[in-house]
Amino acid sequence: MTAAPSALPEQFDAIRQGIPPTVTLIAVTKFLPVETIRAAYERGVRHFGESRVQEAIAKQTELSDLPDITWHLIGHLQTNKARKAVEHFDWIHSVDSLKLAERLDQAAMEVEKVPQCCLQVKLVPDPPKYGLDATALTPLLPQFDQLAHLNIRGLMTIPPQGAEPAVVREAFTGAKALATTINQSGFHRLHIDQLSLGMSGDYGEAIACGSTMVRLGTALFGPRPLSP
Repeated sequence: MTAAPSALPEQFDAIRQGIPPTVTLIAVTKFLPVETIRAAYERGVRHFGESRVQEAIAKQTELSDLPDITWHLIGHLQTNKARKAVEHFDWIHSVDSLKLAERLDQAAMEVEKVPQCCLQVKLVPDPPKYGLDATALTPLLPQFDQLAHLNIRGLMTIPPQGAEPAVVREAFTGAKALATTINQSGFHRLHIDQLSLGMSGDYGEAIACGSTMVRLGTALFGPRPLSP
């Protein structure tokens, strides 16, 4: 069933149209019904982000008549769900360890699919968050470069919740600087051409700092329910 235009908040079109054409808008639809996804699709959105593998698979089944959707996994991924993530997502933004990357690489070989991936990095201290800090990542880069079945082409970062604007900016500019460093290091497969930076509260700063992908949920759809 097609959702009526009124299913989307008034700000939806203004936010969507305000994103520069050089930046991919990923509509984050965690806990939102498929009717909302259909309504966003009708307004021109083609990239959708989900945080939970099983929830996404159920939605994908209901939306199988929309084959040109690009699905992004933006939430933490456990290694035991790596194969399903490879099977059901075009992009995986939350590759936060070498162990996970190796499991994804194995799964990609098995299912004969090459997922697009971002390494999740922490550029400012934030103990609760998943991710590789730059110091830990640097010596592992040659091993990431060996993974022949993944296309690791992005960095993703999430600034600490409630951080001051200067800290947010430091995280975003740090990601861009790290991408430049990686690209100048002479790796065979690693080449970072995407920066997944910015969510509803800070996407403007992220775009100003060079983001190529923003992940917007609340800004587009308003407050979301706490569970499906």
